[in-house]
Amino acid sequence: MKFSFIIPTLNEEKTIASCLLALQPLRNKCEIIIADATGGQPIANSPNARLADNIISSAKGRALQMNTGASHASGDVLIFLHADTYLPENALTLIEQHLGTKQWGRFDIQLSGDHFMFKIIAWMMNRRSRLTGIATGDQVIFVTKQAFAAVGQYPEIALMEDIALSKALKKIGPPLCLNAKVTSSGRRWEHFGIYRTILLMWTLRLRYFFGSNPQQLAEFYSRGRFWKP
Repeated sequence: MKFSFIIPTLNEEKTIASCLLALQPLRNKCEIIIADATGGQPIANSPNARLADNIISSAKGRALQMNTGASHASGDVLIFLHADTYLPENALTLIEQHLGTKQWGRFDIQLSGDHFMFKIIAWMMNRRSRLTGIATGDQVIFVTKQAFAAVGQYPEIALMEDIALSKALKKIGPPLCLNAKVTSSGRRWEHFGIYRTILLMWTLRLRYFFGSNPQQLAEFYSRGRFWKP
């Protein structure tokens, strides 16, 4: 089984190195594809370029970037990885051993940072995901290339693309929910405020459920609030 890591990046040229270095021991079983929408120095022109197999310039938009990366992938299983998220040591072995008859899945998550709320937030994310069968991008969604093509890839919307993809994949079958934890950065929660971000994310999901425009939701998400500063 061959794996393709697809990493969408936006202005991550200074922070991408640690993500790529963590993947280097896995390169005998995978390829690393970066879909870069950076407005500054392109990653392809940086010293970190040697740490990836393919760096593709893409228009901005996480869903669009991931679809662009997937179109260049040769692996049997696509793994969509955020640049600030790190896999457990045996991630590929776990996928290979447990994917079986299932077509897609995700990991449990833990958030980096010392605040006690991060453990509660992560527990809630993992529990909600098990109950609903919906995965978030921070949980590192993986899917067979065949299933990804069958559902028409990520819908190219400005936000909630992970929820939309999960709903489409659920029609094929339930997800594989791995107990092993990926570690995702708590930097956004710390920057905008933990309790404000909790309220924001739940409200965004509720508005999406009731049909709000994903472009408008993305604007709220980018500024971390529903009002203009």
